[in-house]
Formats: sequence, structure tokens, C-alpha cells
Amino acid sequence: MASTGGPIRITVLGSGTSVGVPTLGCRCRVCRSEDPRDKRLRPSILLAYEGKTVVVDTTPDFRSQALRVEMERLDAVLYTHAHADHIMGLDDVRPFNFRQQAPIPIYASFETMETIRRCFSYIFDGSETESSVPRLETHLIDGSPFQLFGVEFLPIALLHGKSRIFGFRFGTAAYLTDHSEIPEESVERLRGLDVLILEALRHKPHPTHSSLEQSLRYVETLAPERAFFTHISHDLSHEQIERQLPPNVRLAYDGLEIAIGDKAG
Repeated sequence: MASTGGPIRITVLGSGTSVGVPTLGCRCRVCRSEDPRDKRLRPSILLAYEGKTVVVDTTPDFRSQALRVEMERLDAVLYTHAHADHIMGLDDVRPFNFRQQAPIPIYASFETMETIRRCFSYIFDGSETESSVPRLETHLIDGSPFQLFGVEFLPIALLHGKSRIFGFRFGTAAYLTDHSEIPEESVERLRGLDVLILEALRHKPHPTHSSLEQSLRYVETLAPERAFFTHISHDLSHEQIERQLPPNVRLAYDGLEIAIGDKAG
């Protein structure tokens, strides 16, 4: 695995599920919680390094997330898969086109890119428009590593139910979301990590997502120095669950910053 060439700061933009927390119409204890760590937007992270900003997935909450962290530039977007909670904020990249006077590269698998092209056909069909549309450069990814502003990104194949999606490893960190299984060949690509971010939906098993207990087993197998659980439903209270976790495992929360390339964070 190539060196990152310097520290990378990860910011968790969203740590919730496809419906977020609080969940609409719900009056459960977590949805009514006053703990800000129980307020979870849709799942995404931001990577900042060498003056560049890279986002993994543009959720329906992307505008709010970018405002909250005072994002001033966007240099690339990586997509894990094409479900609505991961792509539907794409139109909100337009202000960064205006500020930077350049198209924004997006990276996705063939299947994910096809869905993005279909959902946002007005971006790609070349028809004349009186309003602005995002300016994008599309790049297809498979399982091969690729370079992005001096950092090597390695797509990590995951199973999301019957669907094959990607997580990403970058240096000594990896981000895995929406997975029900980490295939054995991907397990071997996740050794020697400082930071592993992976989903832990709830206690009860789910056909397309990893449960808290399942993700704890993955942490035991992969043995990262630090692990953070994300894609958390309203079934899990931040304060209550954190008291039960091993010392090197924490729940992520919106706005959490994690440094890699050094031991801060």
C-alpha cells in the first residue's frame, strides 16, 4: 500500500442510516435524545489532505453537511454505490464549480455511474438549459487502485445483500459502509490499518447491513488500531452503546474528526 504522503484528516459528515436519526414520525428514546451525537445525517465522510478536499458519497444532506463543516472547496467525489442516500445530493456540488471554475471529478463503478447518469440525466444529456448544471468529469473504477492528488485509493469489494459495492482504503485507513459481508479477498486488503470505519446498523441482524455484533467480530478479525462504527440506526443510543464497546472501538458521530498519518485524533 502506497504511503499517503502526509496526514489525512477524516471528518464524518453523516453517521446515520438511509432515513437518518431522528427518524420521521418516530418518538423513540433515541429520536427524542438531546445528545447531539444521536443526531445522525445520511452516511458520508470528507477527507482533507495536501490542500484538497475529497468526499465519499453525496447524500441528500450534502448541502447541510458542507455548510456545517464550512467546506470551501470540493476536489473529487468517490461513490460507494448508487442508493438514494448516497447519491441524491449530487446537484449541490454546483457552488464548488462556480468557486473553482472547473469540473469536479467523480469516481464510481460502471453500475453506479449508470444509475447516476439515469437519475441526473439533465447533467449528461448535453441538452441546452437556461439554468446551471453540475460540471463533472466521470471516472470508472473497478478493484484496481487509483491515484488521487498523490494518495493511492484501493477499492474494497463488499456485499450489500446481493449487490456488490465498494468501500475504500487510503493509506492506513479504510471506510466501509452498507455491507452485509466483507468477502475473504477483501479481508486481506484490510490488514495493518490504523483506522477502520465500518457500519454497525443495530443489534438485530439485517439482510443487507452489518449488525453491531457482526461488526465487532470484523474488528476482532481485522485488528485495526482504532475502529469507528457508522451507519447507525435509532436502535442504538450513543452514550449507552459506547459504554459497552472495547477501548479501541467507538461510535462515530456527525462532525467527528479523525487524523491518520499521525496518531492524533
